[in-house]
Amino acid sequence: MTERTRPAPITHYPSPITRHLGLVDYVPTYEAMREFTAARGPETPDELWLLEHPPVYTMGQAGREAHLPRSGAAIPVVRIDRGGQITYHGPGQAVVYVLADLRRRGLTVSGLVRRIEQAVIDALAAHGIDGARRPGAPGVYVGPAKIAALGLRVRGGCSYHGVALNVDMDLAPFADIDPCGYPGLAVTQLADLGVRLTAAQAGEALAEALDARLAIRDSRFTP
Repeated sequence: MTERTRPAPITHYPSPITRHLGLVDYVPTYEAMREFTAARGPETPDELWLLEHPPVYTMGQAGREAHLPRSGAAIPVVRIDRGGQITYHGPGQAVVYVLADLRRRGLTVSGLVRRIEQAVIDALAAHGIDGARRPGAPGVYVGPAKIAALGLRVRGGCSYHGVALNVDMDLAPFADIDPCGYPGLAVTQLADLGVRLTAAQAGEALAEALDARLAIRDSRFTP
């Protein structure tokens, strides 16, 4: 085959399937992510699960007892297999779980983290908000306050868990823990920055931004 007749290289990966799950309990959703990942094969399409959770704290594999809730409030704590420390999920927070085959997309774990972070930054920029990374502390920040938390697990080259963007929620439960293991870490949300969206609307925009970042098949791309 000559250079002239060689087919053009594929420059984009297929879009993940986006599933809108609404308000769903944490534990069954966590179990479903694990089951999906264990059962998937080489041809299984990637998926983005867009949802909200009722109030729950989740503690990652690196979680320490010192960061647990201090008041004894009746919010369950679920220990899970993602990386990181403790965080809070509740209604009004947009959660996007990223069920992706990293090998098929040519991504490392750090590469996926950067693309997720960049998708959040892109979604914030659409509303005139400057989001930023912080070295050694995955997630996205606006000034000194964290607006999006990120945690992943990769098994067999495939990811699950994902990112949680604070939209319009009760932030008080964050004050009862050390968010992501950082005592005194400030948190913020879109509503407090003047953006009036529902969690579903913000989550849809974030899923679209993430789809765009995951689609690029170019070794020169750096988020």
